[in-house]
Amino acid sequence: MASRLPPARLRADDPLPPEDHLPAPGGDTVASLYRTHGSSLTKLLRRQMSSERAPDLLHHVFARFLGLAPEKRAAIKSPEAYLTRSACNAVRDQRRQSHRQAADRHVPEEEACLTAPCQVAALEARDMLNRIEAAIQKLKPITREIFLAHRLDGYTYAEIADWTGLSVKSIEKHMSRAIAHIDRTLSRR
Repeated sequence: MASRLPPARLRADDPLPPEDHLPAPGGDTVASLYRTHGSSLTKLLRRQMSSERAPDLLHHVFARFLGLAPEKRAAIKSPEAYLTRSACNAVRDQRRQSHRQAADRHVPEEEACLTAPCQVAALEARDMLNRIEAAIQKLKPITREIFLAHRLDGYTYAEIADWTGLSVKSIEKHMSRAIAHIDRTLSRR
């Protein structure tokens, strides 16, 4: 009977199953690639982002690699370079997503300082927010969607153009209209 590593010796942050659940090394190059390059890729990912997310991204990188057709995997001349580039791309994608969702800037309600310096400032701020919201609600639906997608969600004009089927020039015009409308509404007071 083959000896197995006791569960206590398995790394908790290892995204792949224990050795006894992997296919035989000769039959699966992905498992041997993981054994060979997994730790260096994890170190790379930890340098690029938080250490909690690194194992998940490593799993994502290898899942992508496994998702390639066998002939495409076989055609890759340098799997290490491919996996490294894939890891860098995964970090970039994760950062974009975090930026869009503002996950890195989120402050839980119980940790936020919600006291205003004075009641007048709080009332003025609330009034300003109400006027901005009313101005945004008066925009045409497509203009409102474009404005919110760019200003709140962080999408670029090109991404919005792809999503809506409009040209980048049209997106720029919608943004100009929205900004001018909000500016006029706020300056009326």
